[in-house]
Amino acid sequence: MYELLQIIWFALWGLLWAIYFGLDGFDLGSGMWAGLAKDKKERDAVIASLAPVWDGNEVWVITAGGVTFAAFPKIYAVMFSSLYIPLILILLGLVLRVVAIEFYHHQDYSPAWQNFWAKVLGVASLVVALLFGVAFGNLFEGLPITAEGWQGNVTLSLLNPYGILIGLLWVCAFLMNGSSWLAHKCPDADVRAKYMGMAKKLYPVVLVLAVLALGLAFVMTSLWENYLKIPVLLIVPLAAVVMLLWTGYNIYKVGNPFKALWTGSLTVLLAAVWGVGGMFPKMIFSKLDPAIVLDCFNSSSSQYTLTFMLIVVLIFLPFVLLYQGFALKTFGKHHDLTSY
Repeated sequence: MYELLQIIWFALWGLLWAIYFGLDGFDLGSGMWAGLAKDKKERDAVIASLAPVWDGNEVWVITAGGVTFAAFPKIYAVMFSSLYIPLILILLGLVLRVVAIEFYHHQDYSPAWQNFWAKVLGVASLVVALLFGVAFGNLFEGLPITAEGWQGNVTLSLLNPYGILIGLLWVCAFLMNGSSWLAHKCPDADVRAKYMGMAKKLYPVVLVLAVLALGLAFVMTSLWENYLKIPVLLIVPLAAVVMLLWTGYNIYKVGNPFKALWTGSLTVLLAAVWGVGGMFPKMIFSKLDPAIVLDCFNSSSSQYTLTFMLIVVLIFLPFVLLYQGFALKTFGKHHDLTSY
């Protein structure tokens, strides 16, 4: 029973992070575009489009962090020591995003201040997207640790090729999904056309980065081992590839940004599921010493804690899903910013 609970919580841990990346990706992408928008009317529309949905999307990162702390306290401790700098920068970025959105609206009397807060929003969104990608790229590959501790400079060693690749993939995928969201939401036809054009330009970049991430995973990580041992699991990366190709179809052939948004978001979600599924049961491990492994079995909380938490999740998760669905239905209307 205890082992089953540990597996369930590993699956929930990975799923919560995947949902966060899938949902908050277009939010972060819109934030990055807000920092690049030069026209005030366009910038107003970009920030207004994400203002009502960012909080619901970021509930999932709070939930994922809470699950890491409560279900896998050893993992939480090691993550915030070994990945301290990127995680602190991510937290600061998340805080500054909220501050920028609020101050942008409250300082509408000053174009200069609004421009400043839009730039803050753009930089903060970029930092969060890039560093989350780098952090999870390192978790997928393994950390440079031995029995003597971390090998080399902590910060520089995290900026390795695979970590940077996943970081760039996350940034470009989020920008593409943000473009689809804005092409769907913005009331001005010229602005919608601009962001649809951006989605078309970004899609080939995302496609190339995704192919590199999947291909290099064979030689730089052990992510494919679980899938090759249990071939039925290959449905996960296959579904991710199908969704990515479907996103291109929706962007180029159908020309429907709303459909492109959903398939693009599902692509990100499934890519994250593929990465976490490839790690199982490992959660933090060394790429230098195979004996150093923290997994869901040796790093979890007690059976009582996991059982109690599972009951809480089964009770309250439906309410979170209902709120998320209500928010997206209410504020995701085509070309409508008047409801907020």
